[in-house]
Amino acid sequence: MTMQETETTSAAAGAKVFPGSDSRRYNYFEPKGRKATHYEDVTVDVQPDPERYLLQNWIISFGDGTPTYSKDWTALKCTDWHGFRAPDQEWERTHYQRQSTIVGMIQNVVENARRAGAPQRFDKAWVAVLQNHVGAFKHAEYGLGTALMRAQRYGYTQMVNNAILTNASYKLRFAQDLTLYLAEVGSDIGGFDLDAGKAHWLDDPIWQPCREAVEHIRAATDFLEQYFAVNLVFEPLVGELFRSGFVMQVAAAQNDFSTPSVISAAEADYERNLANAVELFALLLRDPAHGEDNRIMLQSWFTHHGGLAVKAALQLQPLWSLPRVKAASFADAFERARNRVAAIGREIGIDADLPALPPVEVGQVATPAAAAAAVTAPVNGAAAE
Repeated sequence: MTMQETETTSAAAGAKVFPGSDSRRYNYFEPKGRKATHYEDVTVDVQPDPERYLLQNWIISFGDGTPTYSKDWTALKCTDWHGFRAPDQEWERTHYQRQSTIVGMIQNVVENARRAGAPQRFDKAWVAVLQNHVGAFKHAEYGLGTALMRAQRYGYTQMVNNAILTNASYKLRFAQDLTLYLAEVGSDIGGFDLDAGKAHWLDDPIWQPCREAVEHIRAATDFLEQYFAVNLVFEPLVGELFRSGFVMQVAAAQNDFSTPSVISAAEADYERNLANAVELFALLLRDPAHGEDNRIMLQSWFTHHGGLAVKAALQLQPLWSLPRVKAASFADAFERARNRVAAIGREIGIDADLPALPPVEVGQVATPAAAAAAVTAPVNGAAAE
């Protein structure tokens, strides 16, 4: 059999010759820009799809007939799932490189701080905050990371799965960052209890609504509901509120200049994760066939998870009174969080406006319970309409 006959009759992979098959400029997909990026080259169509190139349909299915990947694993619909491209353009190599850089940065910060004896100069009231509450918050980060770790399996394209997977990886790394950081600085501080954070996470009333919000995200069966709730609800209303609105604002006034450096890595992670999530959900709401149905579904998810996140945020209010030097206020931090989530909602096309905190009159003490009742009532009411 001649080579030409092999090319025309063989079904072996790579046997068929077609125009451009030997060109380095050939693309079997349409790039988002004028030229395909390296990210697109190694990501697009890595995960098969019978509607594109898997002409023999799915080779492997589950026992009940469910295919290897199914569009029915989320309530959201899309005319072309392959149209999504992650703005951060991360794939395996670039993700590992960035994670390695962050770990190296944090290690340098901790080593320099310990060498200079910085942990021993932390204000004693602040040491208790690190032990009890930063130690508790690492469990929230771990919970979100495990939720996303499950969610990343169910995306219909590699681009969607990559974005969720890197998000999970960043969350799990940061939970580990906090664990290692507290262990190292704690070794320089007498009586530092590394188990206190877990005890507060499980039993402290301040953290129970936060724990409830995380557990609702983990219990969600729709993988895009989990991705949405983490990045567009919990993170701006609770995660950023605690990390940026509290720890990074207050730490320096307590003679702590190392903790904000560790926390800043998570804030940078979130900016990348948020950009990816906004791009995906904006694409789904712009879909010509399914956009309106998707908007209604996202709005219902926001109502549910938004109410839980607001309750969690307001219950954290007492933390702002714990440091000896009061360098920030909860009201200002919550207002920034409220504006942040509203801006995110406008960017993708849903109503994410939340009521402001009720004003506190002179001589009146604002309690988390009263504030929660005032702020969450409209959110919960929307679910009943």
